[in-house]
Amino acid sequence: MAKKNKKTPFTPNDPRTLHTNLDFTATEQYKILRANLSFTIPEGVRCPVIGVTSSVRGEGKSTTAVNLSYVLAEDGKKVLLIDGDLRIPSIAKKMGIESTPGLTNLLMRFESRQLVSFQSSILDNWYILPAGNIPPNPSELLGSSKMEKFLQCLSEEFDYIIIDLPPVNIVSDALAVSHYITGLVLVVREDYTEKKEFEACSRQLELSNVRVLGCVINGSQSGAGYYRRYKKSYKKYKYYKNDKDERNN
Repeated sequence: MAKKNKKTPFTPNDPRTLHTNLDFTATEQYKILRANLSFTIPEGVRCPVIGVTSSVRGEGKSTTAVNLSYVLAEDGKKVLLIDGDLRIPSIAKKMGIESTPGLTNLLMRFESRQLVSFQSSILDNWYILPAGNIPPNPSELLGSSKMEKFLQCLSEEFDYIIIDLPPVNIVSDALAVSHYITGLVLVVREDYTEKKEFEACSRQLELSNVRVLGCVINGSQSGAGYYRRYKKSYKKYKYYKNDKDERNN
């Protein structure tokens, strides 16, 4: 298990943000998510780079990214959480840390010794990299060769890298970086996300040949209605993905 950092722990601005402040059911679901990832990540990947996105804003992708990275670190893995939402970043605010320097700054000139500055004060093997200065061209930056090389370098330092990415239906940023990551986790908020938005997002991911590792249903009610409006659409999307995978193999 990971060791607690000796530094004074900071308190996230939103008490619902961090895994340890959530109720038992939510806590266990994040642990289940952690376990399920091991079945979806392709064999031979030493450091999975996982993007977390959604169809539209407000579905809880950033909170999911924070907690997924936390439970992985809690399990003893060396984990880096990156705020890759370079238009409306939120990780720094959620976690009560400075927003700069961050991803955009390190992309200009990266040295591994700089990583110590981003070690969290909660777990000594959990690192949080904020977005940094907002660039004029987020999509181009995320899809650049600099980003590819940056992730390759980071993969030598960490066991997992989790990237919070903008919603798929709003901007193309998540699709731009998808070629450099292991796969995406798609977050859907029950009774919030419209079916047409979810289907549009699924089509975008399908057309871009993006590997979807799984779907997280946020704010769901326990019981038979867990998947509700999205169950049929998600089954359809899984069918398309499986069919494409068979053709590619």
